[in-house]
Amino acid sequence: MFFALKGDHFNGNEFAEEAIRKGASYAIIDENIDNNNEQCIVVDNVLTTLQRLANYHRKRLNVPIISLTGSNGKTTTKELINSVLSTTYNTLATQGNLNNHIGVPLTLLRLTSATEIAIVEMGANHVKEIEFLANITLPDYGLITNFGKAHLEGFGGIDGVIKGKSELYEHLKMHHKTIFYNDNDALQKKQIGTYKQTIAFGHQTELIASKPFVSLRYNDKKIESQLTGAYNYNNINAAIAIGEHFKVSEQNIIKAIEHYIPSNNRSQIIKKHGHHIILDAYNANPSSMEAALINFKDQASENKVAILGDMFELGAEAAAEHQLIAKLAHNLQFEQVILVGKHFYQTEPKFENTSYFKSYEDLKEQFNSFDFKNNMFLIKGSRGMALERVLDLL
Repeated sequence: MFFALKGDHFNGNEFAEEAIRKGASYAIIDENIDNNNEQCIVVDNVLTTLQRLANYHRKRLNVPIISLTGSNGKTTTKELINSVLSTTYNTLATQGNLNNHIGVPLTLLRLTSATEIAIVEMGANHVKEIEFLANITLPDYGLITNFGKAHLEGFGGIDGVIKGKSELYEHLKMHHKTIFYNDNDALQKKQIGTYKQTIAFGHQTELIASKPFVSLRYNDKKIESQLTGAYNYNNINAAIAIGEHFKVSEQNIIKAIEHYIPSNNRSQIIKKHGHHIILDAYNANPSSMEAALINFKDQASENKVAILGDMFELGAEAAAEHQLIAKLAHNLQFEQVILVGKHFYQTEPKFENTSYFKSYEDLKEQFNSFDFKNNMFLIKGSRGMALERVLDLL
């Protein structure tokens, strides 16, 4: 079925007949095209129809669904949970970050009668969005990775972030469903309140090391992951707790976590031309940027270079938050800091050992002026900065 969605620069209705010619059984349209094609079904709103159909399909199959949201680590945690559960069950998980008002319905419509458990990621940049997605998904279990400084513009500040993400908890409470939560996170405990149908995690394991990779002790056994950064410890703990709840064997839990390799520019470790690179260029906000910089400081290397790109959707907080990150990067005393983007470029004062570029194109023009030899790099910025392109410059 072809759903004729509309965007700022396209109108799917214009492609309905072409979709049918190319093999679609039906085209769902909301503009009454002047034809008598019985394969075109006219509805009031195509997007609403897609969402309602996904909800109907979800209720009809009644597959157990785990939903998760949070400011940082959603996708990595989703992938870890899927890695653990798929050792034992036929699972379905959100592809990439298809976690919005279109991506969530598309994920639900991939459910089949063979699916035993689904893991559905939910993203949001304003209040009421998680509530809306939860009402479509109707999750049986839920998890919030954390509350951080992400999408401050849409949420109106950190209090809005907490309120918006907590809509998942409120939905689960209202429908008497199960909440997984990090019992080392006081803020999560506060949001859960006196609700009893919960499963805590964070106490089952012990962090051994996080440089370059996270290793932990679990049931007197050592797990050596391929994830960098102590912040991934909580993401691993969530996957372990969910695996335990669904009776996945200890052996399969350990194997799944050790074999999971991050991709898609998320905390990837890359070796190139003598350089070690932590590529974390999929997204960035002040909370994740701070965690990544502190983790980078702890890495065993003398020649560290941090290449940081602008953080988007911070609204009125943009100038202050970019200044804080620039100062933090300076105070951590890396060999070199390279800041890219108009927000970083406008920060004051300008720090020594720090280079400022308005855009990636400006950086590209002058990149050969740097003398990099066997360096360790952190590359991090918001998706719109596409800083993975720096790999081509090395």
